[in-house]
Amino acid sequence: MGDKEILHSNIIGEGRPFVILHGFLGMSDNWKTLGNQFSEAGFQVHLVDQRNHGRSFHSDLFNYEVLVEDLKNYCEAHHLEDIVLLGHSMGGKTAMLFATEYPELVSKLIIADISPRFYPVHHDAILEGLSNLNFEELKTRGAADKVLSNYVSDFGTRQFLLKNLYWIEKGKLALRINLDVLKENVSEVGEALPMHAKFDKDTLFLRGDKSEYISLQDEAIITRHFPLAKIITIANAGHWLHAENPEDFYQAVIDFVN
Repeated sequence: MGDKEILHSNIIGEGRPFVILHGFLGMSDNWKTLGNQFSEAGFQVHLVDQRNHGRSFHSDLFNYEVLVEDLKNYCEAHHLEDIVLLGHSMGGKTAMLFATEYPELVSKLIIADISPRFYPVHHDAILEGLSNLNFEELKTRGAADKVLSNYVSDFGTRQFLLKNLYWIEKGKLALRINLDVLKENVSEVGEALPMHAKFDKDTLFLRGDKSEYISLQDEAIITRHFPLAKIITIANAGHWLHAENPEDFYQAVIDFVN
């Protein structure tokens, strides 16, 4: 292993390895409730923080190639093979590239609300809002939420973002994410899967019926890269489909992996 930094994770349960990757500005904690449910269904669940997120290491390098290598190093460190791999949004892009580069390590692939195509940058307001949190002045989550509400009107999205707040010391809040590097490299998050990347095993794409991330036009590009892909729509859910309709999300995943 040498001096490779290994991603932080929360490991729950025993059984078949099941690795879950959060999205941009998220963290493994977002998946705790579903992670517990998957572990009760006979999986050893690995809730992973990707670099510059959650409790994992910070680095100036940030693109899907290094995120994939981080996951490869993680699997080696924990002796994982034949994994079920689930990724949401940015984590879905990491998962897609990982599966096409290391197909021997992945038994089944689940992608939540993201397509292999290119996406233009669309996190500007969120990143600006986070950049304007002045922790010399802000002493409570409520105060931070108030500042953020000038940039992000949706309450649920703000709650998701504010999970990144923590007490760095008594009375002083900070963000867990490496905000400067993520701002600088935000265009990497929308990068398309390489043209010739292909994964020939069972793959499930889940889309929220209120989300625009996977359109009908995306079905052709999905099946080009993932010939065995099934696409299922989760009702009453937007981009955070696992949080908005966890029951149907769980059922779709469990039916697929079993």
